Amino acid sequence: MVLAVDLNADMGESFGPWVMGNDAALLEVVSSANVACGMHAGDWDTMGLTMSMAAKNNVGIGAHPGFADLQGFGRNRMTLPLNSLANLVRYQLGAAQAIARSVGAKVRHLKLHGALANMASEDKQMALACYRAALDVDPDLIIMVLAGTQQNAAVKDLQCRTACEIFADRAYNDDATLVDRSLPGAVIHDPDRAGQRMLEMVKAGAIITESGTHIPTRIDTICLHGDTPTAVNIAQSVRGRLEASGVVIGQFAGQPFVAD
Repeated sequence: MVLAVDLNADMGESFGPWVMGNDAALLEVVSSANVACGMHAGDWDTMGLTMSMAAKNNVGIGAHPGFADLQGFGRNRMTLPLNSLANLVRYQLGAAQAIARSVGAKVRHLKLHGALANMASEDKQMALACYRAALDVDPDLIIMVLAGTQQNAAVKDLQCRTACEIFADRAYNDDATLVDRSLPGAVIHDPDRAGQRMLEMVKAGAIITESGTHIPTRIDTICLHGDTPTAVNIAQSVRGRLEASGVVIGQFAGQPFVAD
């Protein structure tokens, strides 16, 4: 059986004259792009440019909604009523769809950002509120989830199109959540280490935590964050290591989970 996996990156995070990351270089490596929608990062011009470049590189486009937290880059935890949270997701997805259409492309997936994603990985009801809101707008949308978390549990209930994600540059706790960024070793900057650990996880079909615990999971896509100094090098290392071992890189199909 041939192993295949998608590579995705969070991008479109520049704001006005402030440039964040090297999106043009990343778009030559990845197969899917999660584009910030202007709340935690990005703006309308950045969205348009990023989506245009993604379309020219045949990279799948995703909406990447987060909390309204430009100062904190969407990493501050916030408490919102679930109906307000749903509208926050719909608002950002709608903006992404409009910009994508303007450049002759479409939004094929959605991935939550930052603190919103971390909270939804712990709280199934919060994840369900976000995903139902997105599917209200587009029932065929592929929902990208943190593999093994409450996000994963939510899409199993919804039976929607799904892509299960692991992270190349983030360390894992034993419950499949990400180690808090404030802790030492939470973010991985070494391209060689990132490439090797992704190859090990894809071959094992499991998340490998900091303690060495294996959490079996479906792996459809690997995230390569675009806002770290070694982002492009990590992306190149992960792709090179996988392809050298016979793993095929390509956009995820978004298969729903089979009902239990």
